[in-house]
Amino acid sequence: MKILVTGGAGFIGSAVIRLAIARGNSVINVDALTYAACLENLASIADDPAYAFEHADIRDREALDRIFAEYCPDVVMHLAAESHVDRSIDGPGEFMETNILGTFNMLEAARKYWVEQGEPADFRFHHVSTDEVYGSLPVDPEVQFTEDTPYDPRSPYSASKASSDHLVRAWAETYGLPVLVTNCSNNYGPYHFPEKLIPVVTINALHGKPLPIYGDGSNVRDWLYVEDHADALLRVLERGVVGRTYNIGGENECSNLSLVTTICGILDRLRPREDGRPYADLITFVEDRPGHDARYAIDPSRIREELGWRPSVTIEQGLERTVRWYLENVDWWRPLMQRQGVGQRLGSGKP
Repeated sequence: MKILVTGGAGFIGSAVIRLAIARGNSVINVDALTYAACLENLASIADDPAYAFEHADIRDREALDRIFAEYCPDVVMHLAAESHVDRSIDGPGEFMETNILGTFNMLEAARKYWVEQGEPADFRFHHVSTDEVYGSLPVDPEVQFTEDTPYDPRSPYSASKASSDHLVRAWAETYGLPVLVTNCSNNYGPYHFPEKLIPVVTINALHGKPLPIYGDGSNVRDWLYVEDHADALLRVLERGVVGRTYNIGGENECSNLSLVTTICGILDRLRPREDGRPYADLITFVEDRPGHDARYAIDPSRIREELGWRPSVTIEQGLERTVRWYLENVDWWRPLMQRQGVGQRLGSGKP
């Protein structure tokens, strides 16, 4: 396939592109290169003749029309989005513009192109979203998000993604655009931008800095290794039923405190502190995030039963790989620490 990927210089997008090209597809990467983008994520395939990069913003409709006309993609994977909850609390405007208006522009550009191409039956507009649109779950292992869970977003970020999900489904119903929607749990793994929890904890620990945990650390997330997510996204693109939503989970629920403690144990083994003390001594509980959802957990039955997909690693295996990657790739993450807001407490909700 010739796949147009938006946000391909980001964490998940770059994993999708690396895997798509490894499997013989060609990719057009459309990315505005905002603060969290990193073209170094794609260094391994940057010179591949199957890869093309377009520095463009999804809010720029004229640029999108040109790109569709020039490259004539078979399918679209729309991943471009502002994604950090804490930043959405401090500055929601960018999230509304990129996640909502940007998705509107993508839908309209894709629809125009699809119609001009004669509405090919194998065209797909795959919208990649989050489980945060469903809101917060009680701490009850029997209760999980399904594809039929009502939307109940609690942050500016999740509200903007819920809005974009609704737009995609509306374009399918109103215009017949062949769409797919996926909602994933928390991703982690190599190339994760160093403002998110797992890289923050790993990098802070290596520098002997406090390891911040919101509230009492009891908030639970379902963790999905990013390379497993990329595999699932391509599976949905290739085999998913048009108009269908698929929840993608890691089947690895873990509290934030347990997650950080596990990372500390891995570092104790791989990179012991000079003073011999455990990294867990650095754990520091900080003021909770406003509106912090208690728990996310995905029921992955649909994608498992209909498409035969399951994650390949446990949280313990994935964290081991991730921590090793950060230890071995200091030259990748060190320059990113100088970018705006990285290493600072964001999301206080205070003016």
